[in-house]
Amino acid sequence: MASFRNKFQDAVRTFARSPRFTKDPRKLQFEVDINRLFMYTSYNSLGKNADEADAEHIIDMASKASFADQQKQVQENIHNQIKNLCTAMDAILLNVNEPQESQSKATPSRSGLSFAIGRNGPTNNHPDVPKTRPLKRTELSQRLKDSIGYTLDVKQSQIPHSEAGQGLFLNGEATVGSVIAIYPGVIYSPAYYRYIPGYPRVDAQNTYLITRYDGTVINAQPWGYGGETRELWDGSKMLDAKLNTDATEKGSDRFWKMLSKPLESSRVGNGEVLERRNPLALAHFANHPAKDTVPNVMICPYDFPLTEKDMRAYIPNLSFGNAEEVNMRRFGSFWFRWGSRNSESNGPVLKTLVLVATTALCDEEVLLNYRLSNSKRRPSWYTPVDEEEDRRRWS
Repeated sequence: MASFRNKFQDAVRTFARSPRFTKDPRKLQFEVDINRLFMYTSYNSLGKNADEADAEHIIDMASKASFADQQKQVQENIHNQIKNLCTAMDAILLNVNEPQESQSKATPSRSGLSFAIGRNGPTNNHPDVPKTRPLKRTELSQRLKDSIGYTLDVKQSQIPHSEAGQGLFLNGEATVGSVIAIYPGVIYSPAYYRYIPGYPRVDAQNTYLITRYDGTVINAQPWGYGGETRELWDGSKMLDAKLNTDATEKGSDRFWKMLSKPLESSRVGNGEVLERRNPLALAHFANHPAKDTVPNVMICPYDFPLTEKDMRAYIPNLSFGNAEEVNMRRFGSFWFRWGSRNSESNGPVLKTLVLVATTALCDEEVLLNYRLSNSKRRPSWYTPVDEEEDRRRWS
């Protein structure tokens, strides 16, 4: 398997120098990442019997397929895996021989935070929560491992620096190209940046933020470890204080908070019925690798089609506001409103992120290249995996 990974990596480096790739550094890095994901996930889709000849064939396909075709294939590959994961959890949690009854119609508890999530509507119009088997989160995790071969644990990181804290560990075995974890939380399109808690210094007290190439930000802080039920979730539940970042509020942070407070929304959506016990909704606990250590997963954008109603409970995300109501265009470091409402030709989607294995994994810590911007002062513990990729990502 290591030889296959080396073949894919060599192919990516060759493709990155190809004249058919864009010359814009940021877009180039995105195309390189999609090229890499195309090879990993396509190889995974062939199953456990895939061999070196299959790897060579995939590399040849990657050298000829257009970027648009590769991006479409990656989405299809990821969606098929997510669908299989949802089917496995349905088999564990739902009794197919009994009609689904409502577990609760109660209004979700709120913590004082107000989120504009989903559609506008009457506050008493809440979706029913289907009845599921009363399994604890740990029980569901173990049964999922029995079904698909792996699950996830959060425990003390093995990375040797004081700020590593807790890390994400794969419990079991997963093949290259497998979806390892889903990044949970509240999704903000560029049109709603000013609603992110702590704006404009959104990362001063929150280390659970991540950004897609298209500018979409996901805040995993409200999700925490998840929960112990399938419930109506509106994004208002925050991490326990002990799980929050250890960063202390400095004078400059207090200044920015007073200068520009985040906007408060007057619209409150109904939330969504989500499976808070989802064992794979823990991607935000993955750590950056230590010096001389390579990452074993990479980020993959995944646009979940909201038409897939049967899968929705296992996608641990909510959109802040109507993510499709404003079309935004990026110019340099800034986002501007552009044209009229944005429409999705294939229907509405949730712009999420998943972690994909870049090598075969077995009972080990999940390590993700954070690719922190080199235009800002980076933490002392951060060692770039590839400085050139960091520069291209944030150019």
